[in-house]
Amino acid sequence: MTIVQLETFLKITEAGSFTAASNMLGYAQSTVTTQIKQLEEELNCLLFERLGKNIVLTLEGKRLLIYAQKMLQLEREILLEVPKSEDPTGILRLGVSESLCYNILPHILLEYKKRFPKIVIELQFITHDTFPSMLKQGALDLVYTLNPYIESPELVMLHKKPETLGFYASPEYPLANRNRIKETDLENIPLLLTSHSCNFRLMLIQDLAKYSVTPKIGIETSRKEILKQFAINQLGVAFIPDMVAKEEIENGSLKRLDWGGNDFAIFSQIFIHKDKHLNSAIEGLIEIILENTNENIA
Repeated sequence: MTIVQLETFLKITEAGSFTAASNMLGYAQSTVTTQIKQLEEELNCLLFERLGKNIVLTLEGKRLLIYAQKMLQLEREILLEVPKSEDPTGILRLGVSESLCYNILPHILLEYKKRFPKIVIELQFITHDTFPSMLKQGALDLVYTLNPYIESPELVMLHKKPETLGFYASPEYPLANRNRIKETDLENIPLLLTSHSCNFRLMLIQDLAKYSVTPKIGIETSRKEILKQFAINQLGVAFIPDMVAKEEIENGSLKRLDWGGNDFAIFSQIFIHKDKHLNSAIEGLIEIILENTNENIA
């Protein structure tokens, strides 16, 4: 088997079809089909079941998936570490929380590109419940997340910085000029919340339950821009990270409510898998993050 065959196999599982994978890879579909046929012949098993126009991984395919991800990760590490060069080369797969992309991450990536011009960063939005397995499987090299404090024996934390959540509304919204708003003041107020699986939403719902407040949910979405636009148009109160609303605070379209209730502790955190080699490309990215956040490694 070859790295090319394994890459094709992974691309098919990602794209969901041979046709889509061939388009993504720039191959003829016959080439993709041949590569998988050769792989199946060598392993003496079927990797995909063809169910009409749909394909699904067989049990053997699911087993191969884990090893293929590790093989591609090792290939990336070889290309980053082995060639003698003043400038590291290769691919760094970065998983990131969407909230960090509004203000912090673009500056970090711009600086990283200047210092490491030969490194290609593949960026992917992540959720708190899926990224640990992605790090373990080698689908990601590094994760930069915004979440409550995370502890896991499978992960190594390389950076932690306290961040804040806030309640945001239009300056004309009835609660905007109230002082020391608490949980009971949110009764019957339309809340503009992140998606059902998001820890921010869960933290607020659990906090309101302590005060017997039944949340009135106006909208749930992972898109912070939508939450902000609903708040700007006086459709409710958005509960979002403060870093997401900096521009709207500066231009006066949103106001941070004077919150006097319980705190919601969150942190920007950087993780690698415990078995991951900390190469120069990763160390360089962490160094730039620290420079931009004025923090030390945890």
